[in-house]
Amino acid sequence: MRARELAPMSRCGTQSWQRLRPKRSMGASGTGGMRVCALVAVAEFYQGKTLDLYVGYSAGAGYDLYARLLARHLGKHIPGNPALVARNMDGAGSLRLANWLYNVAPRDGTAIGMIGRGVAFDPMLARPGIQFEGTKFSWLGSITNEVSACVTWHTSAVKTIEDAKKQEVIVGAVGAGADDDEFPRIINGLLGTKMRVISGYPGGNEVILAMQRGEVNGRCGWSWSSIKAIRPAWITDHTINLLGQIGLSKHPDLPDVPLIIDLAKTEEQRKVFTLIFSRQGLARPFLAPPGLPPERLAALREAFMATMRDPEFLAQARTAKMEVEPLSGADVERLVHRVYRDTSPAIAKLAASMLR
Repeated sequence: MRARELAPMSRCGTQSWQRLRPKRSMGASGTGGMRVCALVAVAEFYQGKTLDLYVGYSAGAGYDLYARLLARHLGKHIPGNPALVARNMDGAGSLRLANWLYNVAPRDGTAIGMIGRGVAFDPMLARPGIQFEGTKFSWLGSITNEVSACVTWHTSAVKTIEDAKKQEVIVGAVGAGADDDEFPRIINGLLGTKMRVISGYPGGNEVILAMQRGEVNGRCGWSWSSIKAIRPAWITDHTINLLGQIGLSKHPDLPDVPLIIDLAKTEEQRKVFTLIFSRQGLARPFLAPPGLPPERLAALREAFMATMRDPEFLAQARTAKMEVEPLSGADVERLVHRVYRDTSPAIAKLAASMLR
């Protein structure tokens, strides 16, 4: 073997180089050699380690189910194949986890998380307790985009959005900043509905139980994918009433359910709805702290998208009736930056005033 061919082995480690070297390398000094060295470095870092995947909500609800599904498969697509452990860190609609990831979590790629889809935009809305900049997280990707629903329990007299304009309906929510807290407040402010929000439940499961016990009459901001996955019978037997759907476009399953943004009467109202509902594009977002080593961030992003194509992952998602319409980490990052760039201070201030 010629001396120049030994360089990659000495830089990257002989065994790792031989394992990861492409069949047709571009050479030690080319892009292929540099990429392989980066993969070797990532593999050597992760080998034998545990990667913690934190979920900002309690166990058993939609976010938790998606996170645990990912945790079962992601490790085999990361160089070095670390073990993954899913952990719950609920609190304040996942704001607690977002603050922790930004300020406390290790920035070496051993801690990642799943937060509420709207949390990245909370700094624009002047939400108390924010300790991060939404544009600086290391975004890994989103498993799906989302449409959410406003629902009421079948015994409720409020069965449509028009009904909700005429009489009060009590809706449960996870916490300030969560979809089911912010969506009804924005709809109240723009459309004149009378939803009274009871916040502070640890997770979606607890809100569902509160509906069943009669503590609340409904929930406005319940992911359609979660309803289908964990309470499909409630759709077919009409245990819940579907008042409206929340997103920038209708879900194919719900052609006859009103799209809330279409009820806007003015351009200003539409812009506020767009600000709040844009989060639906990154419905199940995974992220890491800022400042990850670039080669580890690239490897985690690639592993995420490889998992989205993994036949075993997709089969388990289908069995659990969990939607998979992935968005790459780079695309999530672009979406977050676009919302920040395109939202005027006046629109952000108006939206924030409705959330107080």
